Amino acid sequence: MTFEIDLSGQTGLITGAGHGVGQATALAFAAAGAHVLVNDYDPTLAGSVADEIVAAGGAATPCPFDVSDYDAVREAVDGSPGIDILVNNAGNAGPPAEGVSVSVGRFAETEPAEWDRYFAVNLFGVMNCTRAVLPHMVAEGAGRVITVVSEAGRVGEARMAPYAAAKAGAAGFMRAIAKEVGANGITANCVSLGTVDTIGLAKMAEESEEWAERLAKQKRAYITRRLGTPDDVAGVITFLASSRGSWITGQTYPVNGGYTINQ
Repeated sequence: MTFEIDLSGQTGLITGAGHGVGQATALAFAAAGAHVLVNDYDPTLAGSVADEIVAAGGAATPCPFDVSDYDAVREAVDGSPGIDILVNNAGNAGPPAEGVSVSVGRFAETEPAEWDRYFAVNLFGVMNCTRAVLPHMVAEGAGRVITVVSEAGRVGEARMAPYAAAKAGAAGFMRAIAKEVGANGITANCVSLGTVDTIGLAKMAEESEEWAERLAKQKRAYITRRLGTPDDVAGVITFLASSRGSWITGQTYPVNGGYTINQ
């Protein structure tokens, strides 16, 4: 007897799936039998992950677009098979040209022009993609929407106020959507992350004493004494996307190695 998660016959759109958590989730979805629409701002990254899935015997199609561009989102969704599962994973500070740091320093020293990029991808990108896929889900009477947020938004982090606000907004948006479409057989949930090593911090620590000290200090904040991996997150998302998560909605699941244990 085995415990299986089966996404056969389902089409899942995963944003920001060209690397990291999105890539791991795309691979997990494909392994569970889904047809994966691999989104990334960079067409090369989207194509590479889709090729990796197909080479392993799965079904995938690259689906490059900028989540902050509503017209581009609608065009991509309208041109794709009916989407049964949406994973809003694209985040950080937006496209590579705009940088990837989520820290802007002390909020009292920032200006409104610095806030926009965080809201564009982490909140409005989530709203754009959700709006584009919901009509099909409502018509089908079934669907899953999973949004990746951050502990910065769930419990707060200093020097990350705009990013935290955008992520908190996305979580609130998911709760509202859950109430709005629950009767249509659609669930909407969030996965809230602590620090996930998507850029090879362990390797950097091996090559730099400064990075080794920084990583050791960061690990001490986690009960597990390690940072997360993309695979740690992908399993939770895949469960929520499946029929086994059908009675879970409007929730935010901390996946954080014990970073916050009583919150």
